[in-house]
Amino acid sequence: MRLFVGLGNPGAKYAHNRHNIGFMAVDEIARRHGFAPWRRRFQGETAEGTLERERVVLLKPLTFMNDSGRAVQEAANFFKLGQGEITVFQDELELPSGKVRVKVGGGVAGHNGLRSISSHVGNDYRRVRIGIGHPGVKELVHSYVLSDFFREERPWVEALCAVIADHAGQLAIDRDSTFQNRVHLAMQGKGFFDKDEGGEK
Repeated sequence: MRLFVGLGNPGAKYAHNRHNIGFMAVDEIARRHGFAPWRRRFQGETAEGTLERERVVLLKPLTFMNDSGRAVQEAANFFKLGQGEITVFQDELELPSGKVRVKVGGGVAGHNGLRSISSHVGNDYRRVRIGIGHPGVKELVHSYVLSDFFREERPWVEALCAVIADHAGQLAIDRDSTFQNRVHLAMQGKGFFDKDEGGEK
């Protein structure tokens, strides 16, 4: 069994923020794979389903980003899951828009959601780092992550969430590199990355 956690802030005000791309990703996983309806528990919302014959619980903490760890700890304790069975989908300032990298453990790089989770369950969980780009100046970071994606960004955001959902089963069976490669190739195939450099067009 696996726990997939999407990070974001609850409420319509934040729904389209860059900081909420983790919510967007797990929403798309639930939709594309026919998961059961979302329901309130563990200080969040959960939906259950199966990926690659593995039972998966999706969790969207409703505690606001800074307290995400409370919901993750409650769910992990209930299902008796270790850190290795937890995958967190997060926005990543240090990656170009639309790029995805998977890693286990490591620093939190100033991400308050990760900081909260690490303080509650430990640091050795899987992170799916979803690139949102960087505003270029540290002082602009707070307002940047809490602003909506621009209209011209929405095509890659929607395409990326769909591609992540399509290949999420690889994460459920610990094939992190396969997931990462398939996401990159799918986005490249849709014309979002240059074929030579793999960078954003």
